[in-house]
Amino acid sequence: MRALRAIACFLVVCGIGFSFARKSAAPSSQQKSTAAFFAPADAQKVRAEIRAVENALPKIPDRGAALFLLARRYAHLGELQKALALLKDCVALDAGFDPDPGESRSLRALASNPEFREMLEEVHRRYPPVHKANVAFTVPANDLFPEGLAVDAEKRLFYMGSMHRRKIVKFALNGKVSDFVSQDAYDLMPVGGVQVDPVDHSVWASTDAGEKLRPELLHFDAQGKLLERFASPGTMPYDLNDLVLRGSREIFTTDTEGHHVYRFERASHTFKDMKFYRPVFYPNGITLSGDGNLLFVADMLGIIRVDLLTNESEDVDPGAHDTLSGTDGLYWNKGEFLGVQYGTGAKRVMRWQLAPDSRKVIGSETLEYRTALVSDPTTGAILGDKFYFIGNTGIYNLEDDKIVDPTKLEPVHIAVVALK
Repeated sequence: MRALRAIACFLVVCGIGFSFARKSAAPSSQQKSTAAFFAPADAQKVRAEIRAVENALPKIPDRGAALFLLARRYAHLGELQKALALLKDCVALDAGFDPDPGESRSLRALASNPEFREMLEEVHRRYPPVHKANVAFTVPANDLFPEGLAVDAEKRLFYMGSMHRRKIVKFALNGKVSDFVSQDAYDLMPVGGVQVDPVDHSVWASTDAGEKLRPELLHFDAQGKLLERFASPGTMPYDLNDLVLRGSREIFTTDTEGHHVYRFERASHTFKDMKFYRPVFYPNGITLSGDGNLLFVADMLGIIRVDLLTNESEDVDPGAHDTLSGTDGLYWNKGEFLGVQYGTGAKRVMRWQLAPDSRKVIGSETLEYRTALVSDPTTGAILGDKFYFIGNTGIYNLEDDKIVDPTKLEPVHIAVVALK
């Protein structure tokens, strides 16, 4: 979730997927001068990120994700010809990436390039808008800037965290909204992910570091009273983003800015930094299989599958002409994934059918793409045979907890799409 802002500002991770000949080729004088002209203050950090993902590349099955992210990083460095070449290679894979400069800020420098414009037009012809959802109800407040959405299926109540107002609201299907945890009740930092414990209807939430540098895992009873709070073990920059409950034993949570995934033991109140077969890059969405034995972690290069019985991990193979990269909200639903995706260069809601062993995608369906209902989506929740998701968080209009343009504030629309 917070990766939306982090990547918008820094366009953070990168990958590499082009030939070694291209990588080692000396840049032309035009490329050198362009790079020098645009060299950003964080150039050293960006190149270090490039090297880190280069090392992980042989283990990453989603080549399109690597190409696309690398293109954005080179564009950020001002090396526009290299970025354009990578985008061409990425688009040629027909995996669903959209280099729209309106969505990927670093690509705006290419907007006037004729080759880029032609490529973008072709992408939009190939991937027209998809509109299968509709507005289920509207939350009237226009300055919540929500990120996390959860549902209590038994009570048919939704819970939504507010980054700006630092509270949690609840609402029913009739749209009636009230505070579950009121603003500043417990000196909360910006609230992100929320999850409901179906056993006792208590609510868990995770928070950003905020100005007090205090990301936390929070536990509220069914009436909104704070029961427990646990500080993240990370070091700056860090946060706690999304989370998923594994029965009454464990909670798994992502630290997007710190590049960690934690296993929280509820009995001992301890965090354990999980290690996978490759590094995670800005981990975000997280979910469990129906039996609770498989953990899935989404980052900017795909979705990592973790066998919690053996601790073995690997990337889920997206298959040809598909990508799992940059998934914000990630949900398991009867042997398939539902995902709210932003790492493809455009926001979209996806449905991926998995092989029986959950190691590979064997089919996919776009549920919403290039419409007003996915202007700034982040997360969702499954209730029965329907998927509800936040359509317009407005998160790009909030920087350092300050509203950038008050004229763009609008009520929050909760969209719904049928899964049958």
